[in-house]
Amino acid sequence: MRILLKNGLVPYGSGYNSKKIDILIEGSKIVKITKDIPKNSAEKIIDAKNKLVIPGLINTHTHIPMSLFRGLADDLKLDEWLQKYIWPREAKLTKKDVYYGSLLALLEMIKSGTTTFVDMYFHEDEVAKAALKSGLRGYLAYGMIDFGNKEKAEKEIKEAKRIMKYIDSLKSERINFLFGPHAPYTCSPEFLSEIKHLADKYQKFITIHVAETKDEVKMIKKKYGKTPTHLLDSIGFLSEKVLVAHAVWLIKKDIEILAKRNVTVSHNPVSNMKLASGVMKLKELLAANVNITLGTDGPASNNTLDMFEEMKLAALLHKIATLDPSTVDAKTVFKMATENAAKFLGIRAGKIKEGYLADLVLINLNKPHLKPLTNPISHLVYSANGSDVDTVIVNGKVVMENREVLTINEEKILSKIDKIAKKFL
Repeated sequence: MRILLKNGLVPYGSGYNSKKIDILIEGSKIVKITKDIPKNSAEKIIDAKNKLVIPGLINTHTHIPMSLFRGLADDLKLDEWLQKYIWPREAKLTKKDVYYGSLLALLEMIKSGTTTFVDMYFHEDEVAKAALKSGLRGYLAYGMIDFGNKEKAEKEIKEAKRIMKYIDSLKSERINFLFGPHAPYTCSPEFLSEIKHLADKYQKFITIHVAETKDEVKMIKKKYGKTPTHLLDSIGFLSEKVLVAHAVWLIKKDIEILAKRNVTVSHNPVSNMKLASGVMKLKELLAANVNITLGTDGPASNNTLDMFEEMKLAALLHKIATLDPSTVDAKTVFKMATENAAKFLGIRAGKIKEGYLADLVLINLNKPHLKPLTNPISHLVYSANGSDVDTVIVNGKVVMENREVLTINEEKILSKIDKIAKKFL
Protein backbone atom coordinates (compact mmCIF):
# COMPACT_ATOMS: atom_id res chain seq x y z
CA MET A 1 0.00 0.00 0.00
CA ARG A 2 1.19 3.52 -0.80
CA ILE A 3 1.10 6.12 1.97
CA LEU A 4 1.41 9.85 1.40
CA LEU A 5 2.55 12.23 4.15
CA LYS A 6 1.31 15.71 3.19
CA ASN A 7 2.72 19.07 4.25
CA GLY A 8 5.11 17.82 6.93
CA LEU A 9 8.15 19.71 8.17
CA VAL A 10 11.14 17.52 7.36
CA PRO A 11 14.76 17.92 8.61
CA TYR A 12 16.29 17.08 5.26
CA GLY A 13 19.82 16.39 4.06
CA SER A 14 23.12 16.24 5.98
CA GLY A 15 22.54 19.63 7.56
CA TYR A 16 19.02 18.79 8.74
CA ASN A 17 17.64 21.91 7.10
CA SER A 18 13.89 21.76 7.65
CA LYS A 19 11.53 22.01 4.68
CA LYS A 20 7.77 21.71 4.26
CA ILE A 21 7.51 18.79 1.90
CA ASP A 22 5.53 15.64 0.98
CA ILE A 23 6.79 12.07 1.37
CA LEU A 24 5.47 9.14 -0.68
CA ILE A 25 5.91 5.63 0.70
CA GLU A 26 5.49 2.49 -1.37
CA GLY A 27 5.97 -0.91 0.21
CA SER A 28 8.70 -0.61 2.82
CA LYS A 29 10.52 2.34 1.27
CA ILE A 30 10.38 6.08 0.71
CA VAL A 31 10.01 6.51 -3.06
CA LYS A 32 9.51 10.25 -3.48
CA ILE A 33 10.23 13.41 -1.50
CA THR A 34 9.04 16.63 -3.08
CA LYS A 35 6.42 19.35 -2.84
CA ASP A 36 2.81 18.94 -3.96
CA ILE A 37 2.64 15.20 -4.56
CA PRO A 38 -0.94 14.55 -5.81
CA LYS A 39 -3.25 12.91 -3.27
CA ASN A 40 -4.27 10.29 -5.82
CA SER A 41 -0.69 8.96 -5.68
CA ALA A 42 -1.53 6.92 -2.59
CA GLU A 43 -4.26 4.82 -1.00
CA LYS A 44 -3.70 6.38 2.45
CA ILE A 45 -3.13 10.07 3.15
CA ILE A 46 -1.68 11.29 6.46
CA ASP A 47 -1.99 15.02 7.10
CA ALA A 48 1.41 16.00 8.50
CA LYS A 49 0.59 19.68 8.91
CA ASN A 50 2.01 20.99 12.19
CA LYS A 51 4.06 17.79 12.41
CA LEU A 52 7.82 17.30 12.28
CA VAL A 53 8.66 14.16 10.29
CA ILE A 54 11.89 12.52 11.48
CA PRO A 55 13.68 9.20 10.96
CA GLY A 56 12.62 6.64 13.55
CA LEU A 57 14.87 6.59 16.60
CA ILE A 58 17.15 3.57 17.09
CA ASN A 59 17.88 2.26 20.59
CA THR A 60 21.14 0.29 20.34
CA HIS A 61 21.27 -1.21 23.82
CA THR A 62 18.49 -2.44 26.06
CA HIS A 63 17.02 -5.43 27.89
CA ILE A 64 13.32 -4.91 27.25
CA PRO A 65 11.79 -7.74 29.36
CA MET A 66 13.24 -5.93 32.39
CA SER A 67 10.30 -3.55 32.12
CA LEU A 68 8.79 -5.95 34.70
CA PHE A 69 11.42 -4.78 37.24
CA ARG A 70 10.96 -1.06 36.72
CA GLY A 71 11.33 0.77 40.04
CA LEU A 72 11.93 -2.38 42.12
CA ALA A 73 15.56 -1.67 43.00
CA ASP A 74 16.72 1.92 42.62
CA ASP A 75 19.63 3.96 43.96
CA LEU A 76 22.04 1.04 44.35
CA LYS A 77 25.52 0.18 43.09
CA LEU A 78 25.59 -2.08 40.04
CA ASP A 79 26.96 -5.19 41.80
CA GLU A 80 24.44 -4.95 44.65
CA TRP A 81 21.62 -4.10 42.22
CA LEU A 82 22.36 -7.20 40.12
CA GLN A 83 23.24 -9.77 42.78
CA LYS A 84 20.71 -8.93 45.49
CA TYR A 85 17.73 -7.72 43.50
CA ILE A 86 17.79 -8.40 39.75
CA TRP A 87 19.30 -11.86 39.40
CA PRO A 88 17.06 -13.42 42.10
CA ARG A 89 13.98 -12.00 40.36
CA GLU A 90 15.18 -13.09 36.94
CA ALA A 91 15.34 -16.64 38.28
CA LYS A 92 11.54 -16.45 38.69
CA LEU A 93 10.86 -15.27 35.14
CA THR A 94 8.92 -17.59 32.87
CA LYS A 95 8.85 -17.45 29.08
CA LYS A 96 5.34 -16.02 29.32
CA ASP A 97 6.60 -13.28 31.65
CA VAL A 98 9.31 -12.36 29.14
CA TYR A 99 6.75 -12.19 26.34
CA TYR A 100 4.43 -9.82 28.19
CA GLY A 101 7.29 -7.78 29.63
CA SER A 102 8.54 -7.34 26.08
CA LEU A 103 5.11 -6.22 24.86
CA LEU A 104 5.01 -3.60 27.63
CA ALA A 105 8.41 -2.26 26.57
CA LEU A 106 7.47 -2.35 22.89
CA LEU A 107 4.37 -0.28 23.66
CA GLU A 108 6.55 2.26 25.42
CA MET A 109 9.02 2.38 22.53
CA ILE A 110 6.29 2.81 19.93
CA LYS A 111 4.69 5.62 21.92
CA SER A 112 8.05 7.40 22.29
CA GLY A 113 9.22 7.16 18.68
CA THR A 114 11.65 4.24 18.65
CA THR A 115 11.35 2.15 15.48
CA THR A 116 14.41 -0.12 15.89
CA PHE A 117 16.04 -1.61 18.97
CA VAL A 118 18.95 -3.89 19.90
CA ASP A 119 18.14 -6.22 22.79
CA MET A 120 20.12 -8.62 24.96
CA TYR A 121 18.35 -11.01 27.33
CA PHE A 122 17.21 -14.62 27.65
CA HIS A 123 14.11 -16.28 26.14
CA GLU A 124 14.79 -14.03 23.14
CA ASP A 125 12.48 -16.21 21.06
CA GLU A 126 9.66 -14.75 23.18
CA VAL A 127 11.05 -11.25 22.60
CA ALA A 128 11.03 -12.07 18.87
CA LYS A 129 7.36 -13.08 18.99
CA ALA A 130 6.46 -9.85 20.76
CA ALA A 131 8.54 -7.73 18.39
CA LEU A 132 7.01 -9.40 15.36
CA LYS A 133 3.53 -8.60 16.69
CA SER A 134 4.43 -4.99 17.55
CA GLY A 135 5.63 -4.01 14.08
CA LEU A 136 8.98 -2.71 15.33
CA ARG A 137 12.39 -3.64 13.97
CA GLY A 138 14.42 -5.70 16.44
CA TYR A 139 17.96 -7.07 16.63
CA LEU A 140 17.91 -9.70 19.35
CA ALA A 141 20.76 -11.33 21.26
CA TYR A 142 20.65 -14.13 23.80
CA GLY A 143 22.80 -12.94 26.74
CA MET A 144 25.55 -15.56 27.10
CA ILE A 145 27.64 -16.21 30.23
CA ASP A 146 30.06 -19.09 30.93
CA PHE A 147 32.14 -17.96 33.97
CA GLY A 148 34.94 -20.15 32.59
CA ASN A 149 32.85 -23.31 32.93
CA LYS A 150 33.20 -25.48 29.83
CA GLU A 151 29.92 -27.35 30.37
CA LYS A 152 28.02 -24.08 30.83
CA ALA A 153 29.69 -22.64 27.72
CA GLU A 154 28.44 -25.57 25.64
CA LYS A 155 24.88 -25.11 26.95
CA GLU A 156 24.97 -21.37 26.24
CA ILE A 157 26.15 -21.88 22.67
CA LYS A 158 23.48 -24.53 22.13
CA GLU A 159 20.78 -22.13 23.38
CA ALA A 160 22.09 -19.26 21.27
CA LYS A 161 22.00 -21.46 18.17
CA ARG A 162 18.45 -22.56 19.00
CA ILE A 163 17.26 -18.98 19.25
CA MET A 164 19.16 -17.99 16.10
CA LYS A 165 17.51 -20.84 14.20
CA TYR A 166 14.08 -19.77 15.46
CA ILE A 167 14.55 -16.11 14.56
CA ASP A 168 15.96 -16.97 11.14
CA SER A 169 12.97 -19.26 10.54
CA LEU A 170 10.63 -16.27 10.94
CA LYS A 171 12.05 -14.93 7.65
CA SER A 172 11.18 -11.42 8.75
CA GLU A 173 13.21 -8.50 7.46
CA ARG A 174 12.34 -6.76 10.73
CA ILE A 175 13.50 -9.38 13.24
CA ASN A 176 17.19 -10.35 13.29
CA PHE A 177 19.53 -12.32 15.52
CA LEU A 178 22.92 -11.27 16.86
CA PHE A 179 25.29 -12.93 19.30
CA GLY A 180 25.38 -11.45 22.81
CA PRO A 181 28.19 -12.51 25.13
CA HIS A 182 27.49 -10.58 28.32
CA ALA A 183 30.91 -9.11 29.16
CA PRO A 184 34.62 -9.99 29.43
CA TYR A 185 34.27 -10.46 33.20
CA THR A 186 31.50 -13.07 32.82
CA CYS A 187 32.82 -14.75 29.66
CA SER A 188 36.19 -16.47 29.33
CA PRO A 189 38.52 -15.57 26.42
CA GLU A 190 38.04 -19.08 25.01
CA PHE A 191 34.26 -18.66 25.09
CA LEU A 192 34.49 -15.23 23.47
CA SER A 193 36.74 -16.63 20.72
CA GLU A 194 34.19 -19.35 19.98
CA ILE A 195 31.39 -16.79 19.79
CA LYS A 196 33.45 -14.67 17.39
CA HIS A 197 33.98 -17.76 15.23
CA LEU A 198 30.24 -18.47 15.19
CA ALA A 199 29.38 -14.86 14.36
CA ASP A 200 31.75 -14.97 11.40
CA LYS A 201 30.43 -18.34 10.29
CA TYR A 202 26.78 -17.28 10.36
CA GLN A 203 27.46 -13.66 9.35
CA LYS A 204 25.88 -12.15 12.44
CA PHE A 205 26.63 -9.05 14.50
CA ILE A 206 27.87 -9.20 18.11
CA THR A 207 26.91 -6.98 21.05
CA ILE A 208 28.73 -7.02 24.40
CA HIS A 209 29.04 -4.94 27.60
CA VAL A 210 32.57 -3.53 27.96
CA ALA A 211 34.23 -1.35 30.63
CA GLU A 212 30.94 -0.33 32.23
CA THR A 213 32.43 0.13 35.70
CA LYS A 214 35.80 0.92 37.24
CA ASP A 215 35.67 -2.36 39.22
CA GLU A 216 35.20 -4.36 36.02
CA VAL A 217 38.38 -2.86 34.52
CA LYS A 218 40.34 -3.57 37.73
CA MET A 219 39.11 -7.17 37.72
CA ILE A 220 40.11 -7.81 34.12
CA LYS A 221 43.50 -6.11 34.50
CA LYS A 222 44.26 -8.17 37.61
CA LYS A 223 43.30 -11.44 35.89
CA TYR A 224 44.70 -10.86 32.40
CA GLY A 225 47.04 -7.90 32.69
CA LYS A 226 45.02 -5.98 30.10
CA THR A 227 42.06 -3.65 29.89
CA PRO A 228 38.78 -5.26 28.71
CA THR A 229 39.16 -3.59 25.29
CA HIS A 230 42.78 -4.71 24.95
CA LEU A 231 41.82 -8.24 26.00
CA LEU A 232 39.11 -8.44 23.34
CA ASP A 233 41.49 -7.11 20.72
CA SER A 234 44.21 -9.60 21.69
CA ILE A 235 41.90 -12.53 20.86
CA GLY A 236 40.77 -11.03 17.54
CA PHE A 237 37.25 -10.35 18.79
CA LEU A 238 36.79 -6.75 17.68
CA SER A 239 35.60 -5.66 14.22
CA GLU A 240 33.10 -3.41 12.43
CA LYS A 241 30.43 -5.99 13.29
CA VAL A 242 30.84 -5.54 17.04
CA LEU A 243 28.65 -3.21 19.10
CA VAL A 244 30.16 -2.36 22.48
CA ALA A 245 27.77 -1.12 25.18
CA HIS A 246 28.77 1.47 27.81
CA ALA A 247 32.57 1.76 27.24
CA VAL A 248 32.81 4.16 30.19
CA TRP A 249 36.26 3.40 31.57
CA LEU A 250 38.54 3.64 28.55
CA ILE A 251 42.17 4.71 28.37
CA LYS A 252 43.72 6.37 25.31
CA LYS A 253 44.96 3.03 23.94
CA ASP A 254 41.44 1.55 24.21
CA ILE A 255 40.00 4.38 22.13
CA GLU A 256 42.73 3.89 19.53
CA ILE A 257 41.86 0.17 19.35
CA LEU A 258 38.12 0.82 18.94
CA ALA A 259 38.81 3.33 16.18
CA LYS A 260 41.27 1.02 14.40
CA ARG A 261 38.86 -1.93 14.47
CA ASN A 262 35.86 0.22 13.42
CA VAL A 263 33.91 -0.88 16.49
CA THR A 264 30.62 0.91 17.24
CA VAL A 265 29.92 2.10 20.79
CA SER A 266 26.44 2.34 22.31
CA HIS A 267 26.43 5.21 24.80
CA ASN A 268 23.98 4.80 27.71
CA PRO A 269 24.20 8.08 29.65
CA VAL A 270 21.07 7.76 31.80
CA SER A 271 21.87 4.26 33.05
CA ASN A 272 25.50 5.19 33.60
CA MET A 273 24.44 8.16 35.71
CA LYS A 274 21.73 6.31 37.64
CA LEU A 275 24.07 3.45 38.57
CA ALA A 276 26.96 5.90 39.12
CA SER A 277 29.08 3.92 36.68
CA GLY A 278 30.90 6.98 35.36
CA VAL A 279 31.06 9.32 32.38
CA MET A 280 32.11 7.99 29.00
CA LYS A 281 34.92 9.88 27.20
CA LEU A 282 32.61 11.03 24.41
CA LYS A 283 34.75 13.96 23.29
CA GLU A 284 37.81 11.73 22.82
CA LEU A 285 35.81 8.99 21.07
CA LEU A 286 34.29 11.49 18.63
CA ALA A 287 37.72 12.98 17.96
CA ALA A 288 38.95 9.48 17.09
CA ASN A 289 36.01 9.04 14.67
CA VAL A 290 34.52 6.13 16.60
CA ASN A 291 30.91 5.51 15.55
CA ILE A 292 28.77 6.43 18.58
CA THR A 293 25.13 5.44 18.99
CA LEU A 294 22.64 5.78 21.86
CA GLY A 295 20.91 3.21 24.03
CA THR A 296 18.68 3.42 27.07
CA ASP A 297 19.86 0.20 28.73
CA GLY A 298 17.07 -1.75 30.42
CA PRO A 299 13.87 -0.26 31.88
CA ALA A 300 15.04 -1.33 35.35
CA SER A 301 18.20 0.77 35.26
CA ASN A 302 17.04 3.88 33.41
CA ASN A 303 13.93 3.65 34.13
CA THR A 304 12.37 4.54 30.78
CA LEU A 305 12.91 3.67 27.12
CA ASP A 306 12.42 7.27 26.00
CA MET A 307 15.14 8.08 23.46
CA PHE A 308 14.28 11.79 23.58
CA GLU A 309 15.32 11.80 27.23
CA GLU A 310 18.46 9.88 26.30
CA MET A 311 19.40 12.45 23.64
CA LYS A 312 18.94 15.38 25.99
CA LEU A 313 20.92 13.88 28.83
CA ALA A 314 23.70 12.73 26.49
CA ALA A 315 24.15 16.33 25.39
CA LEU A 316 23.92 17.80 28.89
CA LEU A 317 26.11 15.23 30.65
CA HIS A 318 29.14 15.88 28.47
CA LYS A 319 28.79 19.64 28.64
CA ILE A 320 29.01 19.59 32.43
CA ALA A 321 31.65 16.83 32.52
CA THR A 322 33.98 18.89 30.32
CA LEU A 323 32.76 22.33 31.42
CA ASP A 324 32.43 23.03 27.71
CA PRO A 325 28.96 23.63 26.20
CA SER A 326 30.31 22.93 22.70
CA THR A 327 31.50 19.39 23.50
CA VAL A 328 28.55 17.83 21.68
CA ASP A 329 25.81 19.67 19.80
CA ALA A 330 22.19 18.74 19.11
CA LYS A 331 22.84 17.62 15.52
CA THR A 332 25.60 15.25 16.62
CA VAL A 333 23.41 13.71 19.32
CA PHE A 334 20.44 13.33 16.95
CA LYS A 335 22.74 11.60 14.46
CA MET A 336 23.79 9.13 17.18
CA ALA A 337 20.14 8.18 17.71
CA THR A 338 19.44 7.72 14.02
CA GLU A 339 22.04 7.66 11.25
CA ASN A 340 24.99 6.28 13.25
CA ALA A 341 22.92 3.37 14.54
CA ALA A 342 21.61 2.52 11.07
CA LYS A 343 25.19 2.61 9.78
CA PHE A 344 26.25 -0.09 12.23
CA LEU A 345 23.23 -2.27 11.50
CA GLY A 346 23.82 -1.95 7.77
CA ILE A 347 20.27 -0.78 7.04
CA ARG A 348 19.19 2.11 4.82
CA ALA A 349 17.53 4.01 7.63
CA GLY A 350 18.27 6.87 9.98
CA LYS A 351 17.75 9.42 7.21
CA ILE A 352 14.78 10.71 5.27
CA LYS A 353 15.89 9.98 1.74
CA GLU A 354 14.45 8.40 -1.39
CA GLY A 355 15.21 4.68 -1.47
CA TYR A 356 15.56 4.47 2.31
CA LEU A 357 13.35 2.44 4.64
CA ALA A 358 10.08 4.10 5.60
CA ASP A 359 10.83 4.08 9.34
CA LEU A 360 9.36 7.45 10.22
CA VAL A 361 8.01 9.30 13.24
CA LEU A 362 5.67 12.31 13.27
CA ILE A 363 6.11 14.77 16.13
CA ASN A 364 3.20 16.99 17.14
CA LEU A 365 4.61 20.53 17.09
CA ASN A 366 1.48 22.13 18.45
CA LYS A 367 2.78 22.00 22.03
CA PRO A 368 3.76 24.90 24.32
CA HIS A 369 7.24 23.49 24.98
CA LEU A 370 7.93 23.24 21.22
CA LYS A 371 7.05 26.86 20.45
CA PRO A 372 8.33 29.01 18.87
CA LEU A 373 9.81 26.65 16.27
CA THR A 374 13.17 28.36 15.97
CA ASN A 375 15.31 25.23 15.56
CA PRO A 376 13.59 21.83 15.05
CA ILE A 377 16.68 19.70 15.79
CA SER A 378 17.43 21.68 18.93
CA HIS A 379 13.80 21.20 20.01
CA LEU A 380 14.04 17.44 19.41
CA VAL A 381 17.09 17.12 21.65
CA TYR A 382 16.43 19.71 24.34
CA SER A 383 12.65 20.22 24.46
CA ALA A 384 10.74 17.22 23.11
CA ASN A 385 9.77 14.04 24.92
CA GLY A 386 8.20 10.73 23.99
CA SER A 387 4.66 11.95 24.54
CA ASP A 388 5.06 14.38 21.63
CA VAL A 389 5.10 11.44 19.19
CA ASP A 390 1.87 11.36 17.20
CA THR A 391 2.36 8.73 14.50
CA VAL A 392 4.90 5.95 13.90
CA ILE A 393 5.59 4.14 10.62
CA VAL A 394 7.90 1.12 10.45
CA ASN A 395 8.87 -0.65 7.24
CA GLY A 396 6.10 1.25 5.44
CA LYS A 397 3.38 0.14 7.89
CA VAL A 398 1.54 2.48 10.27
CA VAL A 399 2.18 1.16 13.78
CA MET A 400 0.66 4.10 15.65
CA GLU A 401 -1.59 6.92 14.41
CA ASN A 402 -2.86 9.87 16.44
CA ARG A 403 -1.33 8.23 19.57
CA GLU A 404 -3.35 5.03 19.04
CA VAL A 405 -1.18 1.92 18.80
CA LEU A 406 -2.59 -0.28 16.02
CA THR A 407 -0.59 -3.48 16.51
CA ILE A 408 -0.91 -4.18 20.25
CA ASN A 409 -3.94 -3.99 22.53
CA GLU A 410 -2.61 -1.44 24.99
CA GLU A 411 -5.36 -1.78 27.60
CA LYS A 412 -5.07 -5.56 27.67
CA ILE A 413 -1.27 -5.50 28.06
CA LEU A 414 -1.32 -2.94 30.89
CA SER A 415 -3.89 -5.01 32.77
CA LYS A 416 -1.88 -8.20 32.25
CA ILE A 417 1.34 -6.58 33.49
CA ASP A 418 -0.26 -5.52 36.77
CA LYS A 419 -1.08 -9.17 37.48
CA ILE A 420 2.34 -10.55 36.44
CA ALA A 421 4.30 -7.94 38.41
CA LYS A 422 2.83 -9.00 41.76
CA LYS A 423 5.15 -12.00 42.03
CA PHE A 424 8.24 -9.76 41.78
CA LEU A 425 7.27 -7.33 44.54
